[in-house]
Amino acid sequence: MLTGRNLSEQELIGRLQAGDEAAFNALYQLHSKMLFNNIFHLVKDREVAKELLQDLYMKIWENRAGLDKEKSFKSYLFTIATHRVYDYFRRVSLDKRMKVHLIALASESYLRTDDTLQLKEVNDGIMTAINSLPPQSRAVYKLGKLEGKSHEEISAVLGISVSTVNNHMVKANKAVKAFLLKNTKMALLLISYALVNHK
Repeated sequence: MLTGRNLSEQELIGRLQAGDEAAFNALYQLHSKMLFNNIFHLVKDREVAKELLQDLYMKIWENRAGLDKEKSFKSYLFTIATHRVYDYFRRVSLDKRMKVHLIALASESYLRTDDTLQLKEVNDGIMTAINSLPPQSRAVYKLGKLEGKSHEEISAVLGISVSTVNNHMVKANKAVKAFLLKNTKMALLLISYALVNHK
């Protein structure tokens, strides 16, 4: 029986390009569990995750002749998975809710993780959104979200009431989310980041 232990991934891809179903099955065994778990982490529905995974591998089979053995097959899988998940959210009209979830994920983690070009693009997008805020809302948002200060601490620093801090934070959150929600590229980056970094 052909398995991922018998041949290198490059050799399996070479066989897959020639239409070898055993090589296709071996590649499936190598990556499908990880992909399923990461897709399920986003869609929160096992049947949907199974369908998206099946669709992804059908795409691989249909486009097998165009695979590049010199490029990362795992990265290629994640690229397809990213688009399949995003298409799913658009199709069932859940894209807005999911993008809000992913934006929150990126907002919480981007200061702590700066080792990928992809995340740098997300960071730049978030900073552009923050810098577009009115001065006081921007100050409140940066102190709260970037420096981790409480509303009481922000109140003391800026000399404004806690209720005013809360109002600015609510408005700033809405503005930042609205900025990122209308950017399809940003949504795809966030989905891709969440897929790749889910453990």
